[in-house]
Amino acid sequence: MSENWRSSRIKRFQVAAISGIGYPLINALGHTVRWRVEGLHHLDAIRASGRQPVMGFWHGRILPATFYFRRRGIVVITSENFDGEWIARIIERFGYGTARGSTSRGGLKAVLQLKREMKEGRAAGFTLDGPRGPARVAQAGAVWLASATGNPVLPFHLEASSHWSLRSWDRTQIPKPFSTVALVVGEPMDVPKEAPEDVLEQSRRELEHRLSVLEDRAMKLLDRSEPSNDPNARTV
Repeated sequence: MSENWRSSRIKRFQVAAISGIGYPLINALGHTVRWRVEGLHHLDAIRASGRQPVMGFWHGRILPATFYFRRRGIVVITSENFDGEWIARIIERFGYGTARGSTSRGGLKAVLQLKREMKEGRAAGFTLDGPRGPARVAQAGAVWLASATGNPVLPFHLEASSHWSLRSWDRTQIPKPFSTVALVVGEPMDVPKEAPEDVLEQSRRELEHRLSVLEDRAMKLLDRSEPSNDPNARTV
């Protein structure tokens, strides 16, 4: 679906309807969820140091991530197509900024906008394998932005105790009402300033590895018998 959707009254109505319904549904669902959170102090430490995080996670966890990190001064990339428009309208109501583009169209423009936003004191958010996959394969945008700005990548993963999984490429996970979601934030990952391609590729692979470790940790946190090693961990 190209940008031509804007010339269709029906499509414009659909965008308004989806975003109008989507925000209150996600908001209501999010308020029923119980959270087990570990590692959030890493985010606080980055900001206390005067830097901003390049936050990275898998596309399939976009719904709980959107709710939890709402209104924290984060800017994310959204596509310029039909789907990107209604997604942008929903997340903007949750307090996110948007940079329009994707890996297939306008990507460089969007990443450069994120670079400007970070200079002005805002964080960046990346669905690392979005918008079309392949699933669980990190693209280079987050590590490139970290290298270009001197800000660290902050990986995190979310896992719900009870959920629906869509039959999409990313197996999008939708937490069921009153489920528990484990959120594990990893240690910041620095990328050398203006790193060459081979170093960026090494960082990209390291980021994938860290996401895998965080996923395992989140699954363990859903077992209430599993203690947390994080003194700042909490259940809310």
